[in-house]
Amino acid sequence: MTTTAGRLADIRDKVYSGTRLTFDDGLFLDQNADLFALGELANFVREKKNGNVTYYNVNQHLNPTNVCVYRCAFCSFRADLKSPNGYVMSDEQILQRAREASTQGATELHIVGGLHHLLPYEWYLNIIRSIHEAYPDLHLKAWTAVEWDWFERITKRPTRELLAEMKAAGLGSLPGGGAEIFHPEVRSKLCDYKADADQWLRVHKEWHELGGKSNATMLYGHIEKPEHRIDHMIRLRDLQDVTGGFQTFIPLAFHPTNNPLGKGIPKPSGMTDLKVMAVSRLMLDNFPHIKAYWQMLTVKVAQVAQSYGADDIDGTVVHETIYHAAGSDSPQELTVRDLRRLIEEAGRTPVERDTLYHEVVRDKPAEKKWATGRKLVPLN
Repeated sequence: MTTTAGRLADIRDKVYSGTRLTFDDGLFLDQNADLFALGELANFVREKKNGNVTYYNVNQHLNPTNVCVYRCAFCSFRADLKSPNGYVMSDEQILQRAREASTQGATELHIVGGLHHLLPYEWYLNIIRSIHEAYPDLHLKAWTAVEWDWFERITKRPTRELLAEMKAAGLGSLPGGGAEIFHPEVRSKLCDYKADADQWLRVHKEWHELGGKSNATMLYGHIEKPEHRIDHMIRLRDLQDVTGGFQTFIPLAFHPTNNPLGKGIPKPSGMTDLKVMAVSRLMLDNFPHIKAYWQMLTVKVAQVAQSYGADDIDGTVVHETIYHAAGSDSPQELTVRDLRRLIEEAGRTPVERDTLYHEVVRDKPAEKKWATGRKLVPLN
């Protein structure tokens, strides 16, 4: 009969030899391995893939509307059509936000929002087209797979066709949101009616086949169990084996404030955050990067996570509203100086990247001026 120590030793041998972990291996690690053992193994993989580097980027968020047809149990951001809290940004406001991002030297604008009952697909398309025409150097990472599924529903056109159309209009990549938890036992309780796991994965597969890159996420710390998290990771890993189009995996900690799901559920602890981060790095052997999103984890946990498998801390962010509506007490933004200091305090070497993980080399320190003079250097 194999002891816990013996099983952990077998898994350690697999990790150090580069052998893929199974579902049962992942479940064992999640349920039985102590945090320090997980950190040791995850850090080995992290440094093997990315050395001592921690990546960050200069980015801003744009949420054009919070009006949404869906009522996901975990969401604190959405508003009803006639709610006094509902909003729709004007074309002028959207371009002003893009102008601000470009002026401040951002390399990326992250665009997601609600699925508005009355706005046509062309409204979303025009956001991409108009920003790209005005600021062609700004990478537009836009619309989750759930939004793409909605576009298909309202246009009666296939998502592959819509993706290609948006790409021609200036879309740069897809964010990883909307994944939540894939397993139907949990997904049906979190976000019934919206895109299911197969639809989410199909959209990303189609985007990868068009030559695009995307991210992937997982919402944890609510009603899911360890087996649901491992199942989620393996489904992502299987698609990555086929397409190779995923760049980064971002575990997202559930925030219980201002949403129906959060009643009686505490926010995930720092220990849980680090465990999920480490197990993610170990299971997703074909993902180049794991991101510790400081907005959801808190700055301090994101720092420690750099030794638990993460090699990315996200960016300056600016204008993040979705997670703050759910009770995030992290700052609204961090400066480049802040980010570099946090990374260096964690014992890592800070490297600015663009969305596609090219190194960004600026002509002057960004903390003195958000310099627009920059060049991109391919990363090995």
